[in-house]
Amino acid sequence: MYCSKCGAALFEGAAFCTVCGQPTGNQASVGIGAATAAGPMVSAAGAIAAAPPVPATISPVGVAATPAWPTPAYTASFLYAGFWLRFVAAIIDGIVISIPFVPFMVVIFSGMLPTLMRSPNPQQIMFELLPRFALFVVASQIASWLYWSLMESSSWQATLGKKALGLYVTDLAGNRASFGRTSGRFCAGRLVGIVPYIGGLYFLVDCICAGLTERKQAIHDIIAGCLVLRKS
Repeated sequence: MYCSKCGAALFEGAAFCTVCGQPTGNQASVGIGAATAAGPMVSAAGAIAAAPPVPATISPVGVAATPAWPTPAYTASFLYAGFWLRFVAAIIDGIVISIPFVPFMVVIFSGMLPTLMRSPNPQQIMFELLPRFALFVVASQIASWLYWSLMESSSWQATLGKKALGLYVTDLAGNRASFGRTSGRFCAGRLVGIVPYIGGLYFLVDCICAGLTERKQAIHDIIAGCLVLRKS
């Protein structure tokens, strides 16, 4: 069939000319169902074309805004161990670690008795004392390092003193701390504390920080990225 106005070739049954838009007189032949089916398609297409994109952070009036980032399902809450709990745990650990040190100290320094009985010369006494004292300090620090670092990085996450009081050591995310991290924690705390002149003052400030900081962290906890937590 052809358009009566412009003469363009049309499909059989077309309601309008696709070139000039002239009605062909076949509108009645198009069923109501076809028009209804076409209507939503046209209106939907028009709505999609006309509607501007809406940013994710902007919501229509009356609709709650949707955040642009995912919200975590929960927020972890930690029970931090305060100064006094840690102080009592340190006393218990000091008693535990001193048990093997006492016989070791007796063995080291008992060898000086013949020298003391034979010659009260101060120079001779210092010559005998200094190497033995250095050996005792080095051995005690190695034993302390292994005790604190191995215990706090173990499945217990605690020394015997902390375990007795329900305390345990973690990293900042609340996970089990590695041996390297607990070793750094020991070095930044007890090892620095034995340095002459400044060690005592540092250790005092370090302990005070455990009671004043927001997460009850001592200086060595902050340096090593650790937390001392307590069980509920």
